[in-house]
Amino acid sequence: MREIDDLVPLLEAIVSYIDEGVLLTDRDGTVLYQNPAAAELLVAPGAGPLQSLADIRGVDLKDALDRVLERAPAQPENAITPNLIQFDMRIKVRDEMRDLEFHCCRACDTYGNLRLVILRDKTDERRLETLLSRSSGDLVTKDPTMMEILERVERVAPMQAPVLIQGETGTGKTHIARLLHRLSNRSRRPFVEFNCASTPVPLIEAELFGHARGAFGEINGERAGKLKAADTGTLFLDEVSALPAHLQTKLLKALQDGAFEPVGSDTPVTADVRMITASNRNLRGLVEAGEFRADLYYRLAVFPITVPPIRERPGDIPLLLAHFCDKLAERGYPRDFSYSPEARRLLIDYPWPGNVREMETAIEHALICCVDNVIVPESLPHDIRNFDHLPVVSVKPAVRPSEADEKVQIQTALARAGGNKSLAAKYLGIDRTTLWRKMRRLRISERAQIAAPEDAREMRTN
Repeated sequence: MREIDDLVPLLEAIVSYIDEGVLLTDRDGTVLYQNPAAAELLVAPGAGPLQSLADIRGVDLKDALDRVLERAPAQPENAITPNLIQFDMRIKVRDEMRDLEFHCCRACDTYGNLRLVILRDKTDERRLETLLSRSSGDLVTKDPTMMEILERVERVAPMQAPVLIQGETGTGKTHIARLLHRLSNRSRRPFVEFNCASTPVPLIEAELFGHARGAFGEINGERAGKLKAADTGTLFLDEVSALPAHLQTKLLKALQDGAFEPVGSDTPVTADVRMITASNRNLRGLVEAGEFRADLYYRLAVFPITVPPIRERPGDIPLLLAHFCDKLAERGYPRDFSYSPEARRLLIDYPWPGNVREMETAIEHALICCVDNVIVPESLPHDIRNFDHLPVVSVKPAVRPSEADEKVQIQTALARAGGNKSLAAKYLGIDRTTLWRKMRRLRISERAQIAAPEDAREMRTN
């Protein structure tokens, strides 16, 4: 007994510091022990320690435990671990409804006339699950960083503040923009999308600001433009970094004044829009390089959100694989298939430079090429199958290369990485910040991608 008595203070100290609430009561509901987390979850501030389950406002927890344990199966005599019964309840704590998950011990109730109850606060988790469901299934994640982003989305969505979403191509920036609108006070109003990079530069102004009748010789009608179409709603400008300099000035004035002039017109047009923008390039870096207006940047980046690439949240890869398989099954692809261990390893280890978009096409390719309903390495696209064989190439040889040679090495790495600077830096054996500084020194465009087949072959053999 001395050994047990010595352990009690240690066990109590451990239980005092865990996040889960722990309650020990008798069958009458008298509380024999509670840790700080249980008091935090169940008792209003200043109310003192919980003496009885009857002290919990707005809920009869004793009655709930009686009913749950009465319906629960008996603990088997040869059971090694205690049989924990789970149930959920919503309880109002400090004027806020909380979703609590309870686990009670059947064995303690049967043999010891005691009730051990473990509580977990699932409120934030359930709220984020609701957010994910409201994204129409477009966002699939359990990554802590992505969960924090969803919390930020929920916080800013009801406001009118402009939001700038940054991240690599294919990370889901458009889905986040749509979720922002769906959670906003403008959700019943228009949501208008416009991609600045996919529209020919001569047409961007007319598409965005509209044009008057006769503004173009071959066009007799007038066009309202995206800004006016989004009036009272949300305008989402994707790849805003591609906006020409003279239109950056015009957009800034439109946001400041709430009015603008269509092409070929001197009559101002008003529009009340909530602005959401996205870019796969670092806008602040473009401002420092003189390629983007600083005043427009600060107007757009009131609330910036940076979406991490897939390689920085590897725990999401299995979830996304399953998600895309389900989507493809809805399009007629087989459901009854499996992955070989080698194929699964390749998919998990691959850095996914094209992110979610690349993954979706890769899974479709794999399903088309699966063997006897098994995805094997040969089923995967060439880039994934051969990723393990790509060498790391250093730009720090014993003799410093000339600027021309260094520029070719960086351009070749960018080409092989599909423009993904993080992956290109990995190929070069340097970090992303060093690569960015070298690109600025050598005046290499952030969009620089060259085929360079001879250089690529040379890099593979060095």
